Amino acid sequence: MDFSRYRDQRPNSSATRRAFASPAWPALLLGGLAIAAPARADNPGYDRPGLGFSPAVLDAGAMTVEQGLPSWSENRQGGIRSSQYSADSLLRLGLGNALELQFGTTPWNYMQQTGPGTDQRSVGRGDSSLALKLALPSSSTAFSWGLLANVEFTDGAAAFRNSQRQVSLGMVLSRQLDAADSLGTYADVLQAGSRQGFTVAVNRGHALTSTLSIYAEAAWQRQTGQGTGTVAGGGLAWMASRSVQLDASFRHHVSGQSDQWWAGLGASIYFGH
Repeated sequence: MDFSRYRDQRPNSSATRRAFASPAWPALLLGGLAIAAPARADNPGYDRPGLGFSPAVLDAGAMTVEQGLPSWSENRQGGIRSSQYSADSLLRLGLGNALELQFGTTPWNYMQQTGPGTDQRSVGRGDSSLALKLALPSSSTAFSWGLLANVEFTDGAAAFRNSQRQVSLGMVLSRQLDAADSLGTYADVLQAGSRQGFTVAVNRGHALTSTLSIYAEAAWQRQTGQGTGTVAGGGLAWMASRSVQLDASFRHHVSGQSDQWWAGLGASIYFGH
């Protein structure tokens, strides 16, 4: 079990990614869903929080909604301070045969750039994405791995739109060290026209209780058209019920070219069958 994507482990349960004007809408929506969502006992885990994704896929017909509430990033370059808030949304649908379909977007973004002679603000929706996840076979219950192929389109508002369609392929591997500790690795490659990017990350998770876990992670990254950089951070995930997870996480610049700060809150809801 990968504790950076926490799943319910309480008794009687299996072991276990922009149109609205206000950033408050995700919290209101999820609050209503949480009240309506019945408890399920076969939740395989969530892709939030942290870099990468869970190697587990949903059963056929099952669904999760994973929502940022929101995230915040900051960068400083050439005397310009850039801050962005994003409420990313991810819908996951189990297809069966170890496959899962994912739809992602960011219904709301707010970006502010300030500095000498500069004071710009932008609000709008971000690009949408379509992904397919495959859980790979393993002969060990302590080891799991998976692949995620993703296409990100150029349909967002001008301030938040990619210049080209992006395609990526990621792999995650997770090893359960003991009942409370896990170790994970994640790598992906991204192509946008003739430009390439990548991420290589490692994480270590620890379960504090049956419903609360923490993790730490470090990553080496290169965004398309930029140089490489390293970041480190961590976070926690709390199972508020068998079908609802709340999370908080952060990352900080260590070296090279990367965001100075990134932090986020999120909520995830599981709908079984």
